[in-house]
Amino acid sequence: MTIKITIDCMGGDYGPSVTVPAAVNFLRAHDDVALILVGLEDSIRAQLKKCKALHESRLSVHAATEVVTMDDSIEVALRRKKNSSMRVALSLIKEGQAQACVSAGNTGALMAVSRYMLKTLAGIERPAIAAIMPHLHGHTTVLDLGANVDCEPHHLLSFAEMGHALVAAVEGKERPTIGLLNIGEEAMKGNGAIKRAGELLRASTLNFYGNVEGNDIYKGTTDIIVCDGFTGNVALKTSEGLAQMLNSIIKEEFLRSGLSKLMAALAWPVLSRLKRRLDHRRYNGAALLGLRGLVIKSHGSADAYAFEWALKRGYDAIKNNLQTRLERAIEENQLGRDENMAQTYSKANQENQHARLTDDTLSAGADYDKISQPTVHNERKIG
Repeated sequence: MTIKITIDCMGGDYGPSVTVPAAVNFLRAHDDVALILVGLEDSIRAQLKKCKALHESRLSVHAATEVVTMDDSIEVALRRKKNSSMRVALSLIKEGQAQACVSAGNTGALMAVSRYMLKTLAGIERPAIAAIMPHLHGHTTVLDLGANVDCEPHHLLSFAEMGHALVAAVEGKERPTIGLLNIGEEAMKGNGAIKRAGELLRASTLNFYGNVEGNDIYKGTTDIIVCDGFTGNVALKTSEGLAQMLNSIIKEEFLRSGLSKLMAALAWPVLSRLKRRLDHRRYNGAALLGLRGLVIKSHGSADAYAFEWALKRGYDAIKNNLQTRLERAIEENQLGRDENMAQTYSKANQENQHARLTDDTLSAGADYDKISQPTVHNERKIG
C-alpha cells in the first residue's frame, strides 16, 4: 500500500527552502510513500529543480495561492486566507487524497483550520498536541503541548485516553502507564483541577500511575505524561533550550585550547553519540490528536533534517493505523467512562438514601447503638 502524505510547503520560518529538500530526502528513503507538495507552485518547483527532483514520479505539486504566516491571527487564517497552503493541504485529507498532513505553520492557525476542515472525533471536546521527549532509556509521550492553555479536569482525562491510544498504536504497548504532571507525587497536591483530574484518572480503566513531577519526564517514570497546554509547552521549550545549551557548552569547552582540541579528537566517537542523543531535532513532529484526520505539527524553526523527522512521525502513524485505532479506543473509553460514571452515581445515590434514613431514625428518637452504619457524608467521587 502506498502511503500518501500532503505537505504544507509554505509553513514555518523557512518555507520551501526547508520543506521541499526534506520531502525529497524522505521520499528517496521510503519506496512506499507518495508526497503531495502544497503551496506557491513556482517556489516549490524552484526548490525541486535544486534538488534534481522535478521528475520524481511519487512527488506531485498542488498549487495554493496564499500563505498563512507565523504572525497571522486565527481569524485571518480561517476567514481571509481560504486558499492558503495550510488549508488546501488539509482539504486533501478531507477529500481522501491523502492520509496525513505535515505542516510547520503557525500552531494556533493550524489547530483552528484543522478543527474547521476535519472536525473533531465523537466524544472529543478539545484536540491535543502530543510529542515525544527523550529520557535515559527511550522517550516519554507528553500531551498537551500548547493547544489548550486552560483545561478542565475532564479534558485531561480525554488527553490521557488519546495518549493511551497513540502509544498503544505506535509503540505496541497494550497498557502504557500514564502520569499526571503535578508539583508533587502526593494526591493532595496541586490545584483543584489537577486534584479532580487525578480522581477521574484513578476511576478510569486506564493504567494510571499517579502524579509525576517534571524530572519524571527524563527518568522515564511513565510512558505518557498528561498536562495542560501551558505547562506542557513551557516544559517542551525548556527541554529544547537546555539541550541546545549543553551542546554549545560541550563544543565551547573542547575548542578552548590545543590540548582540549586533541582530547576532542580522541573522544570524537563518544561526542558524536552524545550529540545525537541531545539533538532535539530527532524528536520533531507532534500529532494533533482528536481530529477526523491525521495532522502532524513540525516546529516552525525546523531545518530539513528536523522536518524529515516530522514526516517520519506521520509515516509511522499511518503504518500503525493510528487514526482507526484512536477512534476505536476513544469509543471504547467513552463507553467505559459512562459505565463507571453510572456506577459511581448509583453508589452515591445509595449513600444519600442511607444518610437520609439514618437522619430520620435519629430524629425519631432511636437509640444510636441500634443504627448499623454511621451517617454517610455526601462526598461524591464522579468517575
